[in-house]
Amino acid sequence: MSPPIPRLIVEPDDGLEPVVEFINSAQDSLLVKQFTFTEPSLIAAVIERKRAGVDVRVMLNAQRSGGDRANDDTYEQFRSAGIAVQWASNKFYVTHEKSIVVDEKAALVATFNLCEKYFTLTRDYGVITYNPYHVAQIVEVFNADWNHSDWDCGAWEGLLWSNSNSRYHMAQFIDLAQQRLDVQHPKFVDAVILERLAAAADRGVKVHVLCGGKHGISDWDVLDTFASLRTLRRFGAKVHKQKNLRVHAKLIIVDDVKALVGSMNIDRSAFDLRRELGIMTDDPVAVGRLKQVFDADWDLSHHYDAPDPLDSAAHHEDDFPHDKDLIHE
Repeated sequence: MSPPIPRLIVEPDDGLEPVVEFINSAQDSLLVKQFTFTEPSLIAAVIERKRAGVDVRVMLNAQRSGGDRANDDTYEQFRSAGIAVQWASNKFYVTHEKSIVVDEKAALVATFNLCEKYFTLTRDYGVITYNPYHVAQIVEVFNADWNHSDWDCGAWEGLLWSNSNSRYHMAQFIDLAQQRLDVQHPKFVDAVILERLAAAADRGVKVHVLCGGKHGISDWDVLDTFASLRTLRRFGAKVHKQKNLRVHAKLIIVDDVKALVGSMNIDRSAFDLRRELGIMTDDPVAVGRLKQVFDADWDLSHHYDAPDPLDSAAHHEDDFPHDKDLIHE
């Protein structure tokens, strides 16, 4: 008997309810690994599961790359509730993975953090997978990181892991495209992935890039991002800037039939230094909705001419209010 089909979550359209519902479905065990976790109703849902007798373990990223700490209060709330909680493995610069595993039978792989703004202000996605190989591997990595042990991906099951295989499999995924590539990502800071996207455009694939402009990009990443977007345009890619929502999603769709969703930005650090998790799906319902959302966002967007990276005076963008807490890792 095949496992249930994956379930897609689209934010902010679907809101908190599907994530609360997923947490509440845990009867035996609940594993939570998060970069930032501050949303009160989700914190309460995890604590309620502990009180209901579920075996709960939570792993939180200790600090962002800039040194600021967002999870200290959440950590104390969980500790006070008797939940086994600890900081993520110090083998990684940061743990940017956003996953939840219920009863070792289902796993949520998301682009969103568990914070209010990612359910209200940003475009984000999550995939709930029931594939036993996916779930077992996510549990295996959770346990390795919990024990601060080394882990390397020995079996390819459709999950992308940083710092193990994510760049390779994202590049291979892009190489599959024959007619169209839809890319909804905020950062473009990796020469390998840039070359793969440019090669796709060069071989005649229609490449549509939906970015967020400068919003949320650090000063040290904006130069590469602007240069990459300008390079893609020279190869014939269409580059738009999203207008209806801030871009926090990390989505690539190949030929309208396969999709890649995950926590990793197109960024050297995301591939090489951080713990990240992505998932591929060819489920027609999930891919169909992802395509529908991408197309709707594209229709509301506009053509984007990335500024000259060296002309800092042209870098100012004020179409979204500044948010000091939304920095793309």
